[in-house]
Amino acid sequence: MIELVRVEKEEEDTLHHLMQFYIYEFAALKPEIKLEQDGTYKRFDLSTYWEDPCHHPFFIKLGEELIGFALVFIGNDGNPNSIEEFHVIRKYNGFGYGRQAALKIFTMFPGKWRITQIEANDPAKAFWRNVIGQYTNGSYSETNDSNRRTIQEFESVSG
Repeated sequence: MIELVRVEKEEEDTLHHLMQFYIYEFAALKPEIKLEQDGTYKRFDLSTYWEDPCHHPFFIKLGEELIGFALVFIGNDGNPNSIEEFHVIRKYNGFGYGRQAALKIFTMFPGKWRITQIEANDPAKAFWRNVIGQYTNGSYSETNDSNRRTIQEFESVSG
């Protein structure tokens, strides 16, 4: 069973370690992403996740094992909710764990949602279309913006 566990500030390094897998896979889609001199990818600035109550970092766990993460923004001032970053490590792709995590997030934070993917990320677009399509019974909109991103918009309800 998949569990979402809030990342505490003192666990930030663990989140950064998980994010290395994400950035590694993302680098194949964005050649401008390069390794730093120490052999790791540049760390994200995650400070807002501990300073702003609208930002929520989660570990995705299968039992006791960390298998991914989700960085969630809860909309305010008329902005929709969004999943800013989301990753399940490759070892666990195809088992439905990402779907379970996404559905839990949608239920935890009811309201309007906006999910984006870069144009080159065909696996992410297929994943989100499938998950959102099933969650909403096909009742979502999809557009593309001037930044070459695919965007799905929909509304979730509490469980």
